[in-house]
Amino acid sequence: MKKNRLNIGLIGSGFMGRAHANAFRNVSSFFNNLSLKPLLHTVADVNEKTAIKAKNDLGFINSTGDWKELVDNPDIDLVSITSPNVLHETMAIRAINLNKIVYCEKPLSHDLKSAKRMLIASKKKNSLTLVGYNFLRSPMIALAKEIIKSGEIGEIWGFRGIHAENYMGKKVPHSFRTSVDGGGALNDIGSHILSIARYLLGPIVEVIGQQETHILKRKDNKILKKVYIDDRTVFMGKFKSGVTGSFEACWISTGQKMNLSYEIIGSKGSIKFSYERLNELQLFSTKNSQKLQGFSKIEAGPEHYPYGNFCPAPGHQLGFNDLKIIESAHLIECYEKKQKAKPGFDEAYEIQKTLEAIKRSSRERVWITV
Repeated sequence: MKKNRLNIGLIGSGFMGRAHANAFRNVSSFFNNLSLKPLLHTVADVNEKTAIKAKNDLGFINSTGDWKELVDNPDIDLVSITSPNVLHETMAIRAINLNKIVYCEKPLSHDLKSAKRMLIASKKKNSLTLVGYNFLRSPMIALAKEIIKSGEIGEIWGFRGIHAENYMGKKVPHSFRTSVDGGGALNDIGSHILSIARYLLGPIVEVIGQQETHILKRKDNKILKKVYIDDRTVFMGKFKSGVTGSFEACWISTGQKMNLSYEIIGSKGSIKFSYERLNELQLFSTKNSQKLQGFSKIEAGPEHYPYGNFCPAPGHQLGFNDLKIIESAHLIECYEKKQKAKPGFDEAYEIQKTLEAIKRSSRERVWITV
């Protein structure tokens, strides 16, 4: 590693690859407490032509059509993995064995056995790892956790969570997302609502679920292929604390653009939050007199760290890419302070265990211990 510089290697230049590149390009502007400045060193993609285009579009110095060349490069300090889920294991373990920092998109892998191998490899090397559950970076979710911990809403009685979008409708062709290794809606977006639930209320120890496939065939090079993964999964989960939660993950939810929402019901109040309005938290308290009771809106502002790093004025809104910048800042800060990043491979593995238990529950139609 060069003095005051962190050389970034990015694998994949799709939607999330661009988000990673943007985050590392801009993080020093918003987090000037960081002594290390990321440098967009090398981007790798499916072939040389795609990689060169990504280099020019995203501002990298170098490009390669071979991800192994990127990982093996001794000048690369941090490897960002934004490839399809089934490729995460091979890429991450190779990087870990070469003592790189690994920043992997969620979910950790395509199945539990693969995720476990990744976790074991990271523990053997005591690697710094981070998994891209970027919705955990909202200042409003930190506030929600603070409210819960303070006892403001009393004893927690229930949780309702949903992640529903419509990006995988009938006209969307077969791809890595709809292959068996892709994991379906549950892996792709159900993992997000699970990460939020665990962050706020702790481990889930038992689940029961039902998975549904509504689009039975999708086009693959003009040929209709049968689909074996879920378009929608509904499930219930029992938290270690005794609370029961209800969940839904659906990527064919007609009319829904980004309904990632949760409600937490307590004995003295409740919290409601939706990432469609990620700068707001709704809080209900029974402390108010009956005629004044109702949900009040809390708007994000400089008092909700790290909102103030981006804007000194409350109510001016953070966005999706800002959450990714916050996430990358956390990783760099953990490296500088020799701390563990959260969520790392260990937490992502626990989420993967829950995903696998839900799938098994759907097959066997019984409650499954996680």
